[in-house]
Amino acid sequence: NQEIKHGEQVETTDNWLRYGNPWEVRRPNIAYEVKLGGHTEQYQDDAGRLRVRWIPSETFQGIAIDTPILGHGVNTVNLLRLWTAEASEGFDFHAFNRRDYYGAVTREVRSETISKVLYPNDEPDIGKRLRLLQQHFFVTCSLQDMIRIHRSTGQPLERFHEKFSVQLNDTHPAIAVAELMRLLVDKNFMDWDTAWHVTRQTFAYTNHTLLPEALEKWSIPLFQSLLPRHLEIIYEINTRHLDEVRVRYPFDTGHVERLSIIDESGPRYVRMAHLACVGSFAINGVAELHSRLLKETVLRDFHDLWPHKFQNKTNGVTPRRFIMLSNPGLAQLLTETIGTDWENDLSKLRALEQYADDPVFQERWREIKRERKIALAGRIQRRCGVTVDPTSLYDVQAKRIHEYKRQHLNVLHIVTLYNRIKCNPAIEMTPRTFIFGGKAAPGYFMAKLMIRLINAVGEVINRDPEVAGRLKVAFIPNFSVKCGHSLYPAADLSQQISTAGKEASGTGNMKFSMNGALTIGTLDGANVEIREEVGAENFFLFGLTADEVERTLAGGYRPQDVYLANPELKGVLDLIASGLFSHGDRTTFQPLIDNLLHQDPYLLLADYAAYIDCQEQVSAAYRDPARWTRMSILNVARMGKFSSDRTITEYCRDIWRVTPTPVER
Repeated sequence: NQEIKHGEQVETTDNWLRYGNPWEVRRPNIAYEVKLGGHTEQYQDDAGRLRVRWIPSETFQGIAIDTPILGHGVNTVNLLRLWTAEASEGFDFHAFNRRDYYGAVTREVRSETISKVLYPNDEPDIGKRLRLLQQHFFVTCSLQDMIRIHRSTGQPLERFHEKFSVQLNDTHPAIAVAELMRLLVDKNFMDWDTAWHVTRQTFAYTNHTLLPEALEKWSIPLFQSLLPRHLEIIYEINTRHLDEVRVRYPFDTGHVERLSIIDESGPRYVRMAHLACVGSFAINGVAELHSRLLKETVLRDFHDLWPHKFQNKTNGVTPRRFIMLSNPGLAQLLTETIGTDWENDLSKLRALEQYADDPVFQERWREIKRERKIALAGRIQRRCGVTVDPTSLYDVQAKRIHEYKRQHLNVLHIVTLYNRIKCNPAIEMTPRTFIFGGKAAPGYFMAKLMIRLINAVGEVINRDPEVAGRLKVAFIPNFSVKCGHSLYPAADLSQQISTAGKEASGTGNMKFSMNGALTIGTLDGANVEIREEVGAENFFLFGLTADEVERTLAGGYRPQDVYLANPELKGVLDLIASGLFSHGDRTTFQPLIDNLLHQDPYLLLADYAAYIDCQEQVSAAYRDPARWTRMSILNVARMGKFSSDRTITEYCRDIWRVTPTPVER
């Protein structure tokens, strides 16, 4: 959980199961052994073949817990199978008899931690260790369960890949490649070549990021201490893989080094993205631009080696949750106007286009938005103690806090408007309420400083009488899907302003647009496709393209030159540096200012002028209610492509190789 205290993010425990979960169905009869640490040893089986046995230093259990997932408008229920960790023996009587009362239960407590705390701060080594252990835990339980289910059909394990397709959702579950090989070779005594064929035909890999630091790497000593058998298997996979690479690129050590699963450029690491690529039959990005950049940058060598593996699957979101559940007023209007077919086929929303200029329909549209804005104003008052005007333009940026997502560029715009008011108190300005939501990773100093800046600027602006009625700033703590239900329907403007080429896709951009918010954004991620669908005239575009970003950085970009050449930008940064927003302390935000002036890796200053100009276009459009409403209606009408129904249909057809099975209603 995220709390905001004195303007800063404070992390607390999200004890989401403290009251239990009535929808859970515990399956104690479905349990699997999970091994950890120890060493391996070779032995000969009954046929004289050399085998490997893993002797762990510790074992515990994964217990299945099912959650029913109901289909919409059908009589089918699927089961989401989750796993909870427990000690193999919950109570140590030997320790108890020695009067070591804490030691008697410590194994149980340590085991339960594995599935209690997800995604710990992985800056310290203990956090990295727990994270890798968690990944192994969920992967091995799931794969062992799949093998059990497959065996129950009576079919040979050599046909496993014909019945199961496993999607590696980013690098977090990539250890599954080595784990399936271990289960097939060590536990089920399959020969290596057959096991490798089954494995490579089972896995498909979805990449979700272009940021190199987000592509997981695990140090060899850590891997060795936790998963010694997996490391041996990865070495063998890599040896065979690099033999193929050398045949393809003889005398080319550069390709061998870049394609190796083991990074040996310094301290040795296991590259999990490389393991996923080598062990999968398909690799995809999650937006057209992202997939192109994957092939041209971070996975270029793999694309050159296996171009047939690569494809694109643009993300989507479900309209049942993000319209029907979160915005019932809009859902009712859609159904009254065009019928119910849109619920399962979002392309049917195109029928709304004929109503885009209808004054009566426009007024009903605005009334629904007004109701949602009033409701959000109440939430902001309760959560933040800030009173906002529902008639103002709700300018919303709700997403993970990260430098590449550029929440601080948004803040520079706010301070720009504030500066203009201070220089000319009588200036006319479209009233705006700036609303932020999002969490920073616990160990991410700069992101947490950005949260502090947002709150500090809001504190000054919200209490300045010269600004009253024109600007308000609110940071809603603990952003979540539930919180999003109140934000997406109420937003007028959706901020999707990441540095072009850095956002893989984004889904918030879809959720906002699906609820009638207009987008101000760069040509990044799925923004490109959203703009193509809704029309350039219904999208506020600014900023450098991905190619221009690369050329700017390669050309010796000097952000301080931009700062000195733009008096308004200089005034904004100087005002932040002056201590106005930090009670006179000039050191508080100096790391952020220094980063922008001397590095600016995400090109805030390069995009600043275009962003400010584009925001002027936003203000002008908002002052014309008929025009704004028309743009809003057309955004919703043209969002059919971004339903998760389309996305999943494409995965089924192109990757998982499954066809629909009709179910009687």
